[in-house]
Amino acid sequence: MNVLYSFRYRIGLPAAVLETQPRSRQWIIEGAGQSRYRFKLVSAARIVPRADLVAIGIPDATPEIIRRYSLDDEQALLAIVRYNRLIDIFPGLTTYSLQNHLRSTVKKIGQMEIDEFYIGLDKYSCHYAIPVQAKGGKDQIGIVQISQDIAFVKEKFPALRCRAIAAQFMANDVVALLELTIQKDQVKVVEEKHYKLLPHDEIDAAAIVSYR
Repeated sequence: MNVLYSFRYRIGLPAAVLETQPRSRQWIIEGAGQSRYRFKLVSAARIVPRADLVAIGIPDATPEIIRRYSLDDEQALLAIVRYNRLIDIFPGLTTYSLQNHLRSTVKKIGQMEIDEFYIGLDKYSCHYAIPVQAKGGKDQIGIVQISQDIAFVKEKFPALRCRAIAAQFMANDVVALLELTIQKDQVKVVEEKHYKLLPHDEIDAAAIVSYR
């Protein structure tokens, strides 16, 4: 595995680097052009789903054969999100998967990759660009990838409204979805929902009423 990639997206920085962080600030490594990188201090390098949110039960539409062979990784998560139309349900849009593992370059950032890229449509025919980052296992949502996704949409699809989404596997078949944005040079959570995929006969009728 590429060492730089690991430190940017998967593992923590070495202790010698962490010791230089000011209080309440964290180092990230962001792209600064083609094959160029720089350290930057931010208020938080990772975004962790909340532990106190209610999980919304929805019928599990994942094909059994996919369940049989899926792994606890981002590819499995992307498949589950796609089959259960969570990118429609969460933002309230009709969406279409345009491309998986979209690799591109962005000015002043360099090379980047989006796990899955959707195009969305609302009832007023407003068009949306929806980059999705998926995290399974022990991986966490990093602000570097989200910042790159938003910059990609601004550069490549300036006429579309960007709604950047991160998906995270949680315990007990719960999928956390977070809509994220950039505010004052920091990544902020716009909305967060947790969805629990259930067989149809395990969905509580009283809960369906309470969701209203």
